[in-house]
Amino acid sequence: MFIRKNLSDKFNPAVSHVNNTYNSVDASGAAIVIIHNNEVVAENYWGNHSKEKDARPVREDTQFHVASVRKSYIGFAVAFAMHNGYITSIDDEVTTYLPTLDSALLNGTTIRHLLTHTHGLREADGEICREFAAGQSWAYRGINISLLTRIVKETTGKTVSEILTEYVFEPLGFTETGWYAQQNDKLAEVIRDTDNPIWKTHASTAGDEMNMYVSARELAKWGYLHLKQGFINGEQVVNSEIVRFATSLQSPQTIDVDLPQNGFLWFVKDLPAQKTEIGEQVPKGSYQILGYTGVAVLVIPKHDVVAVRMFNSFGSPDGFDYLSDIRAFGDTVMECLP
Repeated sequence: MFIRKNLSDKFNPAVSHVNNTYNSVDASGAAIVIIHNNEVVAENYWGNHSKEKDARPVREDTQFHVASVRKSYIGFAVAFAMHNGYITSIDDEVTTYLPTLDSALLNGTTIRHLLTHTHGLREADGEICREFAAGQSWAYRGINISLLTRIVKETTGKTVSEILTEYVFEPLGFTETGWYAQQNDKLAEVIRDTDNPIWKTHASTAGDEMNMYVSARELAKWGYLHLKQGFINGEQVVNSEIVRFATSLQSPQTIDVDLPQNGFLWFVKDLPAQKTEIGEQVPKGSYQILGYTGVAVLVIPKHDVVAVRMFNSFGSPDGFDYLSDIRAFGDTVMECLP
């Protein structure tokens, strides 16, 4: 995928915002890439891959651990399965596709609920339990991701990573996006106080674990693929219906209007929900996804914008309001527009 570069100082406030966040969290490196009107208008890199004295500088090919941003790729795989008829409807119950699960516990829980964090399930001591009735509230838990990746594999016969590689990464020439079983010199270290192995690499590269790393420029291209509804460089690389499924509002109408709103795991801007992670000035129809490392991709179709920020921090320091910060990122991008 080729996108012309035409850097503009109009987006310096957004660059400064990312630089300020970089200096406020425990990170050794950061990056920003913004695409506007089919051109890369901002691209900056700071710091190094780790805090080691001889650490590699952050460069264009540096790949950051994207944490929950990986969920947008999983959402794509579910949309792919639905578009191709492997999944009949997201309103099908989960046990339709995973019949070995406890049908009494999962009664009424649909794929829609998994995609929009309204499933009400959580995992405790290796067991699935219920936190609230499906479709009645919203909670950010990991169990829905493991169930969705299982449904993709059971229905399509392919893993999430196989679907993405075959239908997106290879056609678009992505070489800086993937799930990694081994460390290499392009992967930035996640800066953290505790040695948590799930934030490194994992033996599984099927797309079902938290070992996904992406460069800032390819994460921006991932956002651009969605912005352009799969039509890239004069070719419909991905069916537009897949993108429409993934990025349009799918949250059930039964939840409170102030709870976050989701598409296929993307956070979408629709009603002015109080608990949204998207900035107030960002218009309706936009969508974003944020990871625990501070990585985020924001797509603003109304203004033909994709904005990506990257950090290698593990969470946020005490007193840092990550929700306020990510909202301000989107609002600052909006302030840069004519």
